[in-house]
Amino acid sequence: MRKLKYFIVLFALLPLVSFAQQDEGTLTKVGEVVPVFNFEIQKGKMVSISDYKGKLILINLFATWCPPCNEELPEVQKRIWEKYKDNPGFAFFVFGREEGWDKLIPFKARKGFTFPILPDADRGIFKKFALQSIPRNIVVDEQGKIIYQSIGYEPKEFAALVELLDAHLKKAKSSK
Repeated sequence: MRKLKYFIVLFALLPLVSFAQQDEGTLTKVGEVVPVFNFEIQKGKMVSISDYKGKLILINLFATWCPPCNEELPEVQKRIWEKYKDNPGFAFFVFGREEGWDKLIPFKARKGFTFPILPDADRGIFKKFALQSIPRNIVVDEQGKIIYQSIGYEPKEFAALVELLDAHLKKAKSSK
């Protein structure tokens, strides 16, 4: 029964995944290995996305000036971060497209966010995934494969993302 529910959730998400695949500005596809990139996890400390292999990774690409991004991020805080921040099998990174620490630190404090908001000042990370359009969410499984992508913020799509994370992390926990 549990497996059937998991497959129903995944099947329900297929139209959303297909939509992301049809966007001409998207450079990655579901099923591909996540592009390798390095990033500053805190001022002066660099890591690689490959350092997080073995975890379910959610990558969010946004900008502080973007209205849909500003609508989505409070939902991310409440419905994803607060639920999974202490889960050792989960990693979450929000990258500010064309923004550095100077903009991101005050933005994070002003909004009361507690999740990692990291700089992508030169679009180096964004360009690995897309040519245009934010916000974007990319989910990478424990083996480093992209299992979900979305563009923009739509409450129904966001609910599907949350459901996917819930199902995947529940399945990972029960298989241990």
